[in-house]
Amino acid sequence: MYTDARSAEQPPLTLLTGGELISKALTAAVDGCRHELLTAQPGGGRAPQMLSEALERDLRLLSRDVRQRTIYQHTVRSHRATLSYIEQVTAAGAEVRTLAEVFERFIICDQKVAFIPVSEERGSAALEIRHPALVRFLAQSFNNAWARSIPVHPDTSPLRPPSITSDVQRTILLAVVSGETDDSIARRLGMSRRSVAEHIRKVSLRLESSSRAQLGYLLAASGLLEGDGAAGAD
Repeated sequence: MYTDARSAEQPPLTLLTGGELISKALTAAVDGCRHELLTAQPGGGRAPQMLSEALERDLRLLSRDVRQRTIYQHTVRSHRATLSYIEQVTAAGAEVRTLAEVFERFIICDQKVAFIPVSEERGSAALEIRHPALVRFLAQSFNNAWARSIPVHPDTSPLRPPSITSDVQRTILLAVVSGETDDSIARRLGMSRRSVAEHIRKVSLRLESSSRAQLGYLLAASGLLEGDGAAGAD
């Protein structure tokens, strides 16, 4: 009896390889979702093809009165294709928020099954997780990030309020103090290297810094990054 019961169980971890298999598994999980879908999407704006696939899948979900919450990075607020997707899903009842930095990409259905990437090369392989403890851990991580994120309401509020600019700039400057390169910061925040360099240039002018090393020292010594304050967006 024990053997029969275990043979009917789904494995706690399943490796999915190839974009087609991953897409089918995600579609099946989302279509079977009955209560809540949680998604975290780092990396800035998403490709139009991926957004098109997600839109069809998510609208079906929302039509069944399933709650959907999604966290993006602040940079999607200036990405036209992603904004178009957000406008359509929020109109259908989804909730979308943004953070300067989202720690990892994942999808959770009904807090029963989760999907995470296996490597930075998106679409090559994913891990399907059904272990209750691991799914609960990911859901709690999502809720912690959700509490710190800023809502997106494309139809009623400014897409890029001052608090977002300050949040992005503060994250960039903390990375400068830690010794990160512009390329590394850009990858982590889902933005272009040029945008990162421009933020750093503005603060360098403000603090009259003539080098990267001096800027890091001045930032650490000035107290601008302490507490909830930011270095300012001007």
